[in-house]
Amino acid sequence: MAGSALPVVNGMSVDVEDYYHVSAFEGVVSRNDWDRMESRVEGNTDRLLALFDEFGVRSTFFVLGWVAERYPALIRRIAAGGHEIASHGYAHRLVYADSKDAFRADLRRASAAIEDASGQRVTGYRAPSYSITRQSIWALDVLIEEGYAYDSSIFPIRHDRYGIPSSPRHPYRLTRAAGTIVEAPASTVRRAGMNLPIAGGGYFRLLPYRWTQWGMGQLNVREGRPAIFYIHPWEVDPAQPRLAGSALSRFRHYRNLDQTESRLRRLLTDFRFSTIRDVLAGQSIADVAPDWAAPVTQQAARV
Repeated sequence: MAGSALPVVNGMSVDVEDYYHVSAFEGVVSRNDWDRMESRVEGNTDRLLALFDEFGVRSTFFVLGWVAERYPALIRRIAAGGHEIASHGYAHRLVYADSKDAFRADLRRASAAIEDASGQRVTGYRAPSYSITRQSIWALDVLIEEGYAYDSSIFPIRHDRYGIPSSPRHPYRLTRAAGTIVEAPASTVRRAGMNLPIAGGGYFRLLPYRWTQWGMGQLNVREGRPAIFYIHPWEVDPAQPRLAGSALSRFRHYRNLDQTESRLRRLLTDFRFSTIRDVLAGQSIADVAPDWAAPVTQQAARV
């Protein structure tokens, strides 16, 4: 499947965080200890930048504000490469575990750090671990109030940490009490009455490459839709330090790290990619009112 034969341009995205920021290891590495850890995010992100430059790909980088504060030169390199800079929040806190006020404070701190480092206005957001769920829909109102144009946090699948499986599978516009925002969900295919993930991350490493290749082909050719793909810098780093954790967390995090870069090369050969901002600009975005998207005034938003 040659990328040049496919007219659909997909969204490439990178969640810029280090291996010890991962939610699964939150109980293993305290945020107070982050500065004491061996950092590998700069070198790993540079590997992705070099790879994207080799293939002529522009990506959206959802940057953790904590990283932007400590490695502003890295963020400037991302921006200088023509990539979109977006927010991944500041301290990698799960949105549904936060209050509305705490989320707003985290969002503002991240935006200030990222915009100061990059010189770009940040208009896109992705929650750590896709943690905008039914319990935290109020976060969309905060994003609108803070001037964000789109969100990429609502994964339309069932998962033990995240997901709203009844959500639309393709980008859509939501009208809220605070205004409107476009939701750009990570990609799935619909089979046997279920949404099955093909969007990257652990699904890209744990499942055979042909699953992602087939699923994106289904979206691009059969549905005529772009896919939205994501990856983390630590996923191209098989030499990263090993952390303690549950057997499931360690399996999800460390499995097939040595294969990620070669698989990513195949993906960049097989499909066309650009930023999420560009993908959204090239689509007709429908207005949708999912059953979970009642205005915030009708919900028990945490304050």
